[in-house]
Amino acid sequence: MKLQELARQLSLEVRTGKEKLDTEVTGGYTSDLLSWVMAKAQAGNVWITIQAHPNIVAVASLIGLSGIIIAEGVAPEPVTCEKAEQEGIPILTTPLAVYAVAGKMFELGVR
Repeated sequence: MKLQELARQLSLEVRTGKEKLDTEVTGGYTSDLLSWVMAKAQAGNVWITIQAHPNIVAVASLIGLSGIIIAEGVAPEPVTCEKAEQEGIPILTTPLAVYAVAGKMFELGVR
């Protein structure tokens, strides 16, 4: 599934990386511990988190994630959006809880 389709299906707000929405999503991962994400998430995954600081962009870029979904109505910091645009990392937001986002992604076939 493409990131753009996932955004449409989950009514996600695209904050950064609009030009990268045709990226293929290979799976999903959720955690708020950055070191855990670096150790366990895989390239192509979408990361679901409540973190909104610039370090999430560094982690996503390092791993090669297809994007970051910031859940629970948390807004990314302006500097986070700036860094994400520089790195070409899509950041999407939603008022849904992390658990709900993960469940809906699973229902859509994103494992």
